[in-house]
Amino acid sequence: MMKEFTYVITDRVGIHARPAGIVVKMAQKFQSEILVYRGGAQADAKKLMQIMALGVKNGEEIRVTTEGPDEDEAAAAMENVLKENL
Repeated sequence: MMKEFTYVITDRVGIHARPAGIVVKMAQKFQSEILVYRGGAQADAKKLMQIMALGVKNGEEIRVTTEGPDEDEAAAAMENVLKENL
C-alpha cells in the first residue's frame, strides 16, 4: 500500500543543493522506494542529481510517494525533513 503526500516548497530559492542533500540523506535511510513528482516529472529521492533536475521553485507543489516495507516511517520522515529544510 503506497503512501503519498503533497508539500508546497516555501524556501525562497526553491529546491537547491544544500537542502536537497539533506532530503537525499534522509531518503537513503529507508528501504522503501521514495519518489518526488513535480508536474509530469519524477525523481528518485535517493539521487541528488534527479532531485535537482526537477527544478522546483518557491511556491510550487511537489508530490512524494513512498512504497515498501518501511513506507509509513519513510513518509513521516520525508514530510518532516521537507518542513524543516524547504
